[in-house]
Amino acid sequence: MADRPLDVAVVGAGVVGLAIARELRRRGARVAVFERTGIGAGASGVQPGGVRQQWGTRIACRLARESVAFYIEADEQLESSVPLGFRRCGYLFLAHSEGTLARLAANVSLQNSEGVPSRIVSPDEAGELVPGLAVETILGAAWCAEDGYFDRPQGVVAAFARGVDVRTREVRSLDELEADTIVVAAGADTLALVPGLPIEREDRYLFYSEPVQERLLEPLVVSAERRFAAKQLGDGRVLASDLGARGVNAQRERWRATIRAAIEELLPRLTYVSFGVLVRGEYDVTPDHQPLLGQVGDGVYVAAGFSGHGFMIAPAVARILADAILDGRRDETLAVLDVARIAENRPVPEPQLV
Repeated sequence: MADRPLDVAVVGAGVVGLAIARELRRRGARVAVFERTGIGAGASGVQPGGVRQQWGTRIACRLARESVAFYIEADEQLESSVPLGFRRCGYLFLAHSEGTLARLAANVSLQNSEGVPSRIVSPDEAGELVPGLAVETILGAAWCAEDGYFDRPQGVVAAFARGVDVRTREVRSLDELEADTIVVAAGADTLALVPGLPIEREDRYLFYSEPVQERLLEPLVVSAERRFAAKQLGDGRVLASDLGARGVNAQRERWRATIRAAIEELLPRLTYVSFGVLVRGEYDVTPDHQPLLGQVGDGVYVAAGFSGHGFMIAPAVARILADAILDGRRDETLAVLDVARIAENRPVPEPQLV
């Protein structure tokens, strides 16, 4: 007997597509995910697993708050067979100038109004939060102790896929899919199926060390002014990034020099850590660095353009799209982050980026 037609076909087996499919399936929909290569084969397969609530727009804070509540209970929610290891290590955003400190303070005020327990800390307190942090060039910082990291981020992606019908098949046209509703969540490749979206590919790079037995850096430290971010993962590896790294990796020595200069200034205890592994990732970026969410045609939805924070907000996005597709409920997010906002000059610029 032939299979019944699908209620929903999802294109893209990254964390967002899988989270949407899982939520639809949990609510009783017959859903399948179509992926040309494999689960987490794109950006979701190399993202480092950070989950933060420190954003500069209300909509981003709300999506983050809902998603963090899910991730705190990820082992139970996703029925993972192995501990996923969510560590609430904290994120510290440094300010080296009065202008940056004022911007962080404004963001913290907004975050607090949305229930995010962030705060501005002095240089001395920043040094207490991050043992070994050199504070001579720091005027202050923004801190949220609830922000954290997954030790096994790819395990989270795999856990979202558990029980979901994932079919290895390249989709060249939406006309190929027999389903009442289609959701395209294929990162930058969404453009191939839904042309005209304001999305661009942006290369991103992370340096990793070999595992270091000693715990050298527990919170994640970000200095936008120094183009620098660093964190020690649960397995002992230290990751570091030149936040301005773009283009071909032939520039790796220049990026490494940026990291070395920031380490010398801010985290001298990392001086002897060798960052021998360079991993290339990809962001699907919109002009305002916010995702495109919602309906783009009869029975067609998109969830793309996450600009590097799809992993962080996937649980909330899944709930919002499932509400819209199955119950006709339109969360306010769909009015704020709709696809037409860029063309209609209604951007929602996100100021707190990594």
